Amino acid sequence: MIDLRSDTVTRPSADMLAAMTSAPLGDDVYGEDPTVNALEERVAGLLGHEAGLFTVTGSLANILGVRSLVPPGGEVLCEASAHIARAELGAHAAVSGVTTRTWSASSGQIDLEQIRALIAPDLGPYFVVTSAVSVENTHNFGGGSIQHGYDVLADELDARGIPLHLDGARLWNAGVATGRPVASFASRAAAASVCLSKGLGAPVGSVLVGSVELIREARIWRKRLGAGWRQAGVLAAAGLYAVEHNVERLAEDHANARAIAEVLADAAPGSVKPDQVETNIVVADLAATGRTVAEVVAGARDAGVLIGGVGATQLRVVTHLDASAADCRTAAEILARLIG
Repeated sequence: MIDLRSDTVTRPSADMLAAMTSAPLGDDVYGEDPTVNALEERVAGLLGHEAGLFTVTGSLANILGVRSLVPPGGEVLCEASAHIARAELGAHAAVSGVTTRTWSASSGQIDLEQIRALIAPDLGPYFVVTSAVSVENTHNFGGGSIQHGYDVLADELDARGIPLHLDGARLWNAGVATGRPVASFASRAAAASVCLSKGLGAPVGSVLVGSVELIREARIWRKRLGAGWRQAGVLAAAGLYAVEHNVERLAEDHANARAIAEVLADAAPGSVKPDQVETNIVVADLAATGRTVAEVVAGARDAGVLIGGVGATQLRVVTHLDASAADCRTAAEILARLIG
């Protein structure tokens, strides 16, 4: 099967496994795992922050990051299809007592005018206070889109004294696609998360970065939520290997995604705009094809390709290091027959 459901489906390479089995280990709850410590220091440095915290998932990194900026009863603003609002199962409300209000924009983009209209300063005891704004870069359900208004928003929030949270699960992709250092994005945020288990190909893990004090508090909350771990250096070693070897090659995934988009656009004009496929995610709209998402997903599976649906009429195809250019061409041809 050619699995293009997500870039989370990758498996460790032989060299990554070798790094994992040879990693020096300790007890991370005691802060004594040297490989975890090295990963946290490395990623924090790359992202322009003082400290980092290794977590089991990106969702946990986001929960801890948002919680560090927003008190119980406060609100975070985000785009309506952002991962923290749509795909973290209400965790910010259920776990942290944080409410959410949203703006809606094409491809999940920043809309500064909408954000300005939503921001609620302290209006007294009858209105929730906006405590932070969260931005996802790249934006998953926006088709892997890069946030091109990011710096303008960061400047606006700095002027207002409102902290920015960056869900940078695929920030590595944004960095490679734009040629910008990832620190130029992450350093603008008070708290930022990055995944190691998506485009970089590690089996598990994300890192939350921020100030020393923010990470100290997040470490307490990680343990409080039952997510402290012991000899986690086995997994951190995979993350270190991924950061050191698998970042620049993301450009290959971007090229493969664009190639898939071009084939689908030829087969079903209007379903996708190839020039808007900036990274490794293709979202194709079937509304005008007469096909349902369920039909195409089932047909693709029967033909040896795994993809997923992310909306009533939308398919998502995600390229990654375990899907070669030839795999992606084959998958594109199969999908084109199904939707054309």
